[in-house]
Order: sequence, then structure tokens, then C-alpha cells
Amino acid sequence: MKKAIFLFTLIQSIFIMHGTSTAQNTIGLFDNHIDIGNPKNAGFAHYGPQQQQYTIGGAGANMWGERDEFQYLWTTIQGDFILRAEVNFLGSGVDPHRKAGWIVKNDLLENTAHVSAAIHGDGLTSLQYRKSTGGETDEIRSQNSAPDVIQLERKGSSFFLSTAKFGEEFTTVELEENFMDKEVYIGLFVCSHNPDRLETVTFRNVRISQPAEEDFQPYRDYIGSRLEIMDVVTGHRKVLFTTDHSIQAPNWSVDGENLIYNSKGLLYQYELATGAITPLNTGFATNNNNDHVLTFDGTMLGISHHNPENEGRSTLYYLPSEGSSKPKMVTKPGMGASYLHGWSPDNKKMVFTGERKGRFDIYSVNVKTGKEKQLTDQETLDDGPEYSPDGKFIFFNSVRTGKMKLWKMNANGKNQEQLTFDDYNDWFPHVSPDQKWIVFISFPKDIDPTDHPFYKHCLLRIMPYEGGPPKVIGYIYGGQGSINVPSWSPDSSKIAFVTNSR
Repeated sequence: MKKAIFLFTLIQSIFIMHGTSTAQNTIGLFDNHIDIGNPKNAGFAHYGPQQQQYTIGGAGANMWGERDEFQYLWTTIQGDFILRAEVNFLGSGVDPHRKAGWIVKNDLLENTAHVSAAIHGDGLTSLQYRKSTGGETDEIRSQNSAPDVIQLERKGSSFFLSTAKFGEEFTTVELEENFMDKEVYIGLFVCSHNPDRLETVTFRNVRISQPAEEDFQPYRDYIGSRLEIMDVVTGHRKVLFTTDHSIQAPNWSVDGENLIYNSKGLLYQYELATGAITPLNTGFATNNNNDHVLTFDGTMLGISHHNPENEGRSTLYYLPSEGSSKPKMVTKPGMGASYLHGWSPDNKKMVFTGERKGRFDIYSVNVKTGKEKQLTDQETLDDGPEYSPDGKFIFFNSVRTGKMKLWKMNANGKNQEQLTFDDYNDWFPHVSPDQKWIVFISFPKDIDPTDHPFYKHCLLRIMPYEGGPPKVIGYIYGGQGSINVPSWSPDSSKIAFVTNSR
């Protein structure tokens, strides 16, 4: 009898454990995987959490006509979305029309409506779709061939396929018809286009984002955030954590161990080794914005706190980098709003965007005396100033030539020179500690160039310190708060930034 009870208990425990495992059978961002259409050879899906990379093997005769066969790694979503990934076929393959990408489905059947963003083995790239169950498949072809980056977006009644070779800007095609349900399956797919063959594809930098509502009110309505780091050479990204709160503007500590970011007026420290998050003591300064900067030697932290004694305007302070209950004021009440962006290498000056004389220009200020010096004098907006590590130059962004572009000048304000020239709106140049690179964020071409809004399709770009054509290293949904402050790792190999999703 005891043996029977023990056996029953053991079986019950195994069943409970198995049931729990099945209920939590998530694969990275996705809920599960399945072979659609019963291919001859079963597919697979694997997630490597260390690299945050997906490896999918898929067979299947085709994804065309009236029915499909492919391996599907899926989850579900409602409403508008942005799906993005970088795609790499492993091996030369057999059929030139093997394909991989994103697919949106109403269900998990083989012949129902779908919209897919497909890269073929021979480089053909298209927005494929079937409008109804059992209907024929059609496509809108992209002019882009063999891209690495693929993005599928649903916005209202339209779908958009955007693709790029990594480092370049997107090429986009649109399907101006939404015949899919509000609640849909979304996911990554692989189809070998050969029933006897299993093809394998890796997907990295996979992101599923839900954009802000069209009527959201900036600085009142916020959506969630992802704290990310990126290897600037390879473009490989890693999400450190996600939150429903708005977090912004990570600094990287000079010892390489922590990130400092702001949220809801406070500053927080994220420990990279453990993932621990702790508040940073800023004393009475509890209404901080995203303009906070560490000194080059890491001993002090400058902050921009909205001072009640300055009619709630942003005011500069500094404190030890480990925190303090008594930050020291730098810019004086009555001087107008001041937004910090940089320290001089000798820790004696701050450089900031100051609202003086009814407009915003760039100023430096002596941190001990509070004496200010105006460095730019333009009717148009200048912003985002930051010293080079050798202290010889200040880099900034200015709209004086029509678009917001990057500029540099001598540390005394002389010899102001434009650095970027295309149609994007470029903000917040950050010089690498080894003084070889400048990383910055590029906002869309069609926005007000004086604005750096939340929740847009933006690019993280990099250019040589001496100047030259920028290269894209990150395709993000974000904007204001993504990379406002210096965020290079001390070895100049990585950057930290924030992206957003509901």
C-alpha cells in the first residue's frame, strides 16, 4: 500500500512538473512554436538567452497559393505593432526560394489569411499576403535585395514592410488594406521551399513593439521601456530589463560596472553583473529630468533638477557619483532653464543648453562660482553640447541650417563647423572615450527639426571622430530619452540606450 501511495505521489509530481513546464513553454519573446501545414520534416525553434538569439529550422513545400507549410515561432498581440529582426540564413541552401521573416496570422491553420515579410534565399524580398481562407497569395515586391534587417509594421489599416542591409536606411513598401483580425498571431517563420530539406536561420535583435496611441500627450502619457546595450562594431544588442515605466538616458559608469538612468524624477543605478536596481540618493532633488552626466573621472554626477525656487525650471547641480543628500547648486535662480549635457575633463566647468534672452543657446559655467559664458549666439535652437575627452572641442546639435545637424566648435566657442548634412534630424553627439567615434540619434526626416519627440522610428548612427559619412548601428522605436546623455562604456566598445513599447 505504501508503495502504491509513493508511486501515485511520484506520478502526480511528474504530472504537475510537466504541466507547469508546458504552461511556461515560452521561447524568448514567444509563446510556442509549431509546424504549419504538417511538413514532411519537422522543424524546431531554439532560443539562446545569453546572446538573445533565435535559431529556427523549417521545412515545407512552399508558402504560396492556397496553403502554406513552414515552421512558426509565435505569440499573440492586439492592435498596432512593430516587428523587427536581423535575419541570417545558415549555409548555401538548396532552393533559391527558401524564405524566412515575420508572418501575421489570424489562426494556426495552413490556408487562412496572413501577411508576411519574407526574405528569399536568392535575395527576393516581398510583402506577401492572402486575404481570405483558401484564397490565392499575392505580393508587393521591395526594391531591396538580400537585406539583413526586416521590419513589419501594422499601423491602422495598413501594413508596412521596411528592409535594409545593416548599416543603411530602410526601404519601405506598403499594403493599404487591413483584412486581419484585431487580435492576431505574430512570429518568425522559416520555409525550405523543399519538402525533403530542413533549412536553418538565425534571428538576432528581435523586437516586438507596440507603439504609443496616436492621441498620447507628450510628458503626460508614457509607455514602457527597455534598457539595452549594444556592441557598436557588430550591432548586436542585449535587453537588460523591461519595465512598464518610462526610464530614460542611461549613463555608463567609468568603472564599467553600473548604468545610471532616470525615472519619474528620481535617479537609479543598474548593476550590470547582477541586474540589481537601487535608487541613487539625490537628497532634495527629486524632480530630475534626463540631463544627468558623470564627470570624465567618474567622481561626480551633474544633474538637472526642476528647482521650485527657480519657478520650477531645470537647474544644474552636482554631487558625488555615489550619491548625496545635499547636491550643490550651480546655475542660479532667475537665470532661466538650464539643461546639462557635459563636463569639462578637469571637472571645473559644465556645458549646458540655457534659456537666456528668450531663446536657447549653449553656455559653459564655472561649477564653483556659477559664472556663465555664452558660447553660441543664434536665433535658432542650439542644444546637446558635450566636451571631447581632451577638452579641446565641444560637439553639439543646431538647427541653424534648416535641419537639426551635428556641429563642433573650439571649447571657447570659436570655429563652429557643421558635421552632418543629410535629411535626418541629428541630436546629442556623444564622443567615445578613446576619441575615435561619435554616436548620435537621428530622428525622422519629416518632423519639426526643433523637436526631439517621444516614440518615433529613429536611427542610432555612428561616424568617425574626424568626420565622415554616418553609418546606422541601431534601428529603434524610441526618441526622447533614448540616448540624451553620454552612454559609452569605458572601453569604447558599447553604448547603452532606451527603446520603448506599450
